Amino acid sequence: MNFAFEPELLMLRDSVRRFVQEELMPLEAQYANEPDIPDDIRARLQARAQELGFWAFDLPEEHGGGGIGYLGMCLVFEELGKCNAPSFRAQTVLTPYLGPVLFHCTPAQKQKYLYPVVKGEKRTCFALTEPNGGSDPSGMRTRAVREGDHYRINGSKIFITSADKADFVQLFARTVEDGQDRGVSCFLIDKGTPGLRLGQSFELMSPDRPWELVFEDVVVPSAQLVGGNGKGWELAREFLDVGRLIHGPKSIGRAERALQLAVDHANQRTTFGQPLAKRQAIQWMIADSATELNAARLMVYHAAWKADQGMDFHVEAAQVKLYADEMYMRVVDRAIQIHGGIGLSRELPLELMYRDARSRLITEGSSEMQRMIIASDTLSGRSSLNRLNLEG
Repeated sequence: MNFAFEPELLMLRDSVRRFVQEELMPLEAQYANEPDIPDDIRARLQARAQELGFWAFDLPEEHGGGGIGYLGMCLVFEELGKCNAPSFRAQTVLTPYLGPVLFHCTPAQKQKYLYPVVKGEKRTCFALTEPNGGSDPSGMRTRAVREGDHYRINGSKIFITSADKADFVQLFARTVEDGQDRGVSCFLIDKGTPGLRLGQSFELMSPDRPWELVFEDVVVPSAQLVGGNGKGWELAREFLDVGRLIHGPKSIGRAERALQLAVDHANQRTTFGQPLAKRQAIQWMIADSATELNAARLMVYHAAWKADQGMDFHVEAAQVKLYADEMYMRVVDRAIQIHGGIGLSRELPLELMYRDARSRLITEGSSEMQRMIIASDTLSGRSSLNRLNLEG
């Protein structure tokens, strides 16, 4: 197995590393506990990214992106993940918040929605989660009822990131025709459409501030349907698989930073005449963190490699999200323990990283949901263990 990266990917990674250090880190102290950065600062950073040549680095070339593939995407997100400011977690300074759903648009839809997002002229949000139906589509209560050449939509969504800033919504709803349930479908709904409004804003333990979206007799033409009637869950799964894969490098970047802080402190802090680094208890925490970090990185790279080969990576994405996010939680927890009282303070980024790590165990599919996916695959005999020889 070849563990070497293409020189172009390493150059991109190093360029992004410098961008993070020079452009993003100086902003962290001011905006780390804010839900977003001002639009003028975001625009400046995006312009700088375009100037440096890595704007929309992760999008396919045929849609105007850099086309670096999933492995390259993971290398970049690992670097971006080291910065604590919330908007940098959304990565919108280097690439638009998009997801793969819009790649399935019709040519007319691409002109109106996809390409403006790629250019940074429009923003969007992904509306799937409901109070009674997050990962379970059977619990989805938002309904789109067919009435001639349009649909009438009623329902609500919660915990929708960037809903307040979106120019249009990627909405998932159960479609009903002639009184029959036709499955989940995806609709593109413009901001300002009558009946669409923002509801409650949720103040979370992390600085993120997602929103409730309410749909009251929202009427949209059938031309706003993406991918066909009843195809929405397939689109949502593709979005979730990519999102779960990308959780991996983001958690790795954060955990790597936390571990480095712990190492530096252990080498510098002296107690009872010896550095903390000489204490076996500290050494074992450092060793466990380094080992788990390395295991997560290899898991991420393998899943990304599979995705780049066009293989199914649904289960591997679940494994990445489960292991990398829980690894991140453990590494940050140990780093705080090693620092003692100062680790709990806002003098260091660790307490924010702890809150961020805890939220990741729920967002984009809880750890329990990932275990259900992995267990179902393993118990059915489709496990990656049985496919390994075929792929290797």
